[in-house]
Amino acid sequence: MQKNGPFALAFNLLVVAFVLAPLVIVCLTAFTPGSTLTLPTTDWSLRWFKAVFAHADFMQAFRNSLWLAFCSASIASVLAVPAAIAITRYRFPGRDALNGLFLSPLMIPHLVLGVALLRFFAMMGLTGSFGWLMLAHVIVITPYVMRLVIGALVGFDLSVEHAAQSLGASRASVFMKITLPMILPGVSGGWLLAFINSFDELTMSVFITAPSTVTLPVRMYMYATESIDPMMAAVSALVIALTAVTMFVLDRVYGLDRVLIGQK
Repeated sequence: MQKNGPFALAFNLLVVAFVLAPLVIVCLTAFTPGSTLTLPTTDWSLRWFKAVFAHADFMQAFRNSLWLAFCSASIASVLAVPAAIAITRYRFPGRDALNGLFLSPLMIPHLVLGVALLRFFAMMGLTGSFGWLMLAHVIVITPYVMRLVIGALVGFDLSVEHAAQSLGASRASVFMKITLPMILPGVSGGWLLAFINSFDELTMSVFITAPSTVTLPVRMYMYATESIDPMMAAVSALVIALTAVTMFVLDRVYGLDRVLIGQK
C-alpha cells in the first residue's frame, strides 16, 4: 500500500484550496470597480486601493500597527532570548514556573486578557498610552519568540563556546560572535511570528486602544461595522501582500525551513 497515493494527494490539494480560497476571493474582490462586495467579471480597477491610501484614518492606523508590531516584537525578542537560554541550559528552583509564566499567554483567551488589562490600566490611570499598549502586545507575543529560540538552543553544541572561552574570549564576546549567530534563524523566525501576531492582534487591542493609538485591525473592525464597501477587501489584500513579501524575503535570507524549526 502506497503512503502517498492519489487519494492522499487529492486530499492535500483540497485542504490547500480550502485554506487559500478565502484569501484569493478577498484579493479578487479588492479589484472590483463597483461599490459592493462583488467579484469583478469584466472590468478591473484600482479604485479601492487608491481609496485606502487616500483614507487618513487607515494610513495612520497602519503606521500605528507597523511601529507597534516592530517595537513589541523587538522587546519580546530581547526578553525571550536570555530567558530561553536560562531555561534550556540551567537547572534552578522555579525553572518550570518561569517557563510556564512566559508561555501562559498562549493558554489565556485574548478576550480575557483584554478585559483584565483594561481594568488594570484603568485602575492605574494608564489608559490611552502607546507604551502600555505595547506592553500588552509584548505579553501576548513573547511566547512565540521563546518557543523558537528554545528550539534553536536544543542540541546546541556547547563545545564551541567552551573553545572560545578557553582562548580568552569573554562571555559577552562569545554570545555576540558565536551563540547569537548560531541561533539567529530561531530568533529571526520568532521575531517574525511575533511581529505578525502583534500586527494582526484585534481581540485584546480593541479593549485598550485609544483614539490616538488605534491599530489597523481595530480600524478595520470599526469600519466594517459602518460600511460594506470593497475598501475592506483592498486593505486585506494589502496586508496579505505585505505578509507574503515578508515571508519571501525571510526565505531568501535565511530559508523558511531553518527559521520555522529554529535551527541553523
